[in-house]
Amino acid sequence: MTGLDAVIYDAAELVVGPTTDPTRGRPESPDAVLDRRQDAALAIVDDTVAAVGPTAAVTAEYPPENAATAIDATGQTVLPGFVDPHTHAVFAGDRSDEFAAKLRGKTYQEILAEGGGILRTVRAVRDATPETLVANLRHHLDVMLAHGTTTVEVKSGYGLDVDTERKLLAAIETAGQAHAIDVVPTFLGAHAVPEETDADAYVDSVVTDQLPAVADQGIAEFCDVFCDAGAFTVDQSRRVLEAGLEYGLAPKIHADEFERLGASQLAAEVGAVSADHLLQSSAADLDALREAGVTPVLLPGTAFGLGGEYADARQILDAGGSLALATDFNPNCHTRTMSFAIALACTGMGMTPAEATVAATRDAAAAIDRTDGTGTLHEGAPGDAIVVDAPSHVHVPYTPGENLVTTVLTGGDRVHG
Repeated sequence: MTGLDAVIYDAAELVVGPTTDPTRGRPESPDAVLDRRQDAALAIVDDTVAAVGPTAAVTAEYPPENAATAIDATGQTVLPGFVDPHTHAVFAGDRSDEFAAKLRGKTYQEILAEGGGILRTVRAVRDATPETLVANLRHHLDVMLAHGTTTVEVKSGYGLDVDTERKLLAAIETAGQAHAIDVVPTFLGAHAVPEETDADAYVDSVVTDQLPAVADQGIAEFCDVFCDAGAFTVDQSRRVLEAGLEYGLAPKIHADEFERLGASQLAAEVGAVSADHLLQSSAADLDALREAGVTPVLLPGTAFGLGGEYADARQILDAGGSLALATDFNPNCHTRTMSFAIALACTGMGMTPAEATVAATRDAAAAIDRTDGTGTLHEGAPGDAIVVDAPSHVHVPYTPGENLVTTVLTGGDRVHG
């Protein structure tokens, strides 16, 4: 059959996606959020899921021997490729010593005040060649892919000037074009206040210098801002996001990580695609996000790396909302695998494996405005699938620290395994 990219058959479990639309609330049982099939098969034709169902029915219409890739998934689980909607994966330098300092009791803010943290990475990135940044990012993408991530958002934000922010975005584009992962670029010029200026003057620079140059470059899809204590105020953040909208960049926001300044309310006000972190958010904040259609993105790896508290996932889910999970991979949170984020979501935030799976796939896709079926294996969705060497999706969080992914397909092509 012409165009038959792949057939995966005899899967012990095949996770198609969520069973409900998040705007209609969750089923009574949290584990019922997943559409799971047993002894199931999947056919991908011309990069797109063409059929999913019982093995006998799918293979009768799409014989595995006619496929470019045929996978016997006996005893294994097939999942949509993981979507990681919040990373800072393009950077240079090493900050492992700061991890050790945190274990000795230093806080994130203390390290930042001493010239470490984001500003330390900024100095390393400014000194790095474009080739180094591309090579670093490609390496990180290779690790992510091997662990089942097929779509990832990557932010700039370690430049804090026009030329370096554009250099970072160019590196994201170059690495993404040569990689099997779908890489989604975000401009985060308002990540921190550089050492050579103050916050108000720097926001002026972001709005009048960086955003026009970034828009002219034509790479970034989103404009993000770090609205929190020690970073940018609500008013400063509003200026950046509204200016980004004028240049066609959809807003995203780092909100309520350290203090509740009103960042979540700002996200609702400007119609942000996502609001991320949310450790200090109130019930009213979360209600505002849900009513405005803003996807909450929770980052359990950050809490794990900082030894801090986890966001309240149950408050969001029990109110009938949806949420996304992400790794927040960066020099301060050196975890690149969505399987680890899923495990932490279960053990640290009280999510069920089914809820965490939805949050790492379909709902994570919503956090980067991917509405074409990304994060699901419904008919018509992109043919991004992973095969896990375990009989059910529960084994992903049940087996932390091990990579159970044996095969990764993107657009129906076998790209790993």
